[in-house]
Amino acid sequence: MSHSTETVAFAPPQRLDARRIGRFALRYSLVIILAVFLVTLAVSNRSFLTVSNMNVILIQVAANALLATGATFVILTGGIDLSVGSIVGLAGVTAALFAQNDGALTCAESVGLGVLAGGAIGAFNGLLVAFAKVPPFVATLGNMTVASGLAFVFSDGQPISGLSDEFLALSGNIGGVSIPVVVMIVAVAISWVVLARTRFGMHIYAVGGNAHAARVAGVGLRSTRFAVYTISGVLAGIAGVLLAARATAGIANTGTGYELNAIAAAVIGGISLMGGRGSLIGTIFGFLIIGVLDNGLNIINVSPFYQLIVKGLIIIGAVFVDSITHRTED
Repeated sequence: MSHSTETVAFAPPQRLDARRIGRFALRYSLVIILAVFLVTLAVSNRSFLTVSNMNVILIQVAANALLATGATFVILTGGIDLSVGSIVGLAGVTAALFAQNDGALTCAESVGLGVLAGGAIGAFNGLLVAFAKVPPFVATLGNMTVASGLAFVFSDGQPISGLSDEFLALSGNIGGVSIPVVVMIVAVAISWVVLARTRFGMHIYAVGGNAHAARVAGVGLRSTRFAVYTISGVLAGIAGVLLAARATAGIANTGTGYELNAIAAAVIGGISLMGGRGSLIGTIFGFLIIGVLDNGLNIINVSPFYQLIVKGLIIIGAVFVDSITHRTED
């Protein structure tokens, strides 16, 4: 009788410990994955884990960080934005047009126009999705082509060079830290506060979680959806301006394929494509993982074709882990 009691008493804690370990592994899977990548690549090549290379990684991920942050806003509402890569090219070309040495505008005005171009396409996306009820995939796919076409028209298909020193200084440093990295940190920090600490952030999660319940609760579905696409466009515009300064020219196809990396970073970071679930902290790990992976695989001379395969498998794995996590919670 006593032996049977002991068996019943000790079995549940063992099962509970196993569950706790499993949940812990799933919860901190991004941290574990990033740590494994860092250790593996550091062992594979001594030059990887150096201060200079870490700085290079941060500079390389800055643009994708801005795009992934914008993607996080959009995906949390249950939407998608395929136009950000083209917006990058359009914003860079627009800013470069007015930032040439013989231009009549100041650097600040040129930057403002570039960011405004990105915000305008983002706002157009928002109008189509929120008010015209066009499916996000179709609306942003169409504007991806529109923005790309405008960039080629404005640049006449040629790189726009001869930019002012003030504009090119945007790729420089402030206090020893690269300006793109500073912009990335500020933008991500502000976005985290907005999503985690404001009423607007709550509305974004509510719209993505249950649009009908959000409407009943008084949340403006149209205004929220319009706002997130505009934010995504503005952040893509900032990324485009910074990349133009870094490349010393406005190039129409600069952002080709960037939308995939942005969405991948958000998905790897645990942002649910169904909307309403996830955190910007996860997105941060997502774009860091992609940045570390891209940089490390280049250092050890892995073919770009294999890099695509690895990145695709990681995205699939991230979605699979997210599915298991929420299935367990349910």
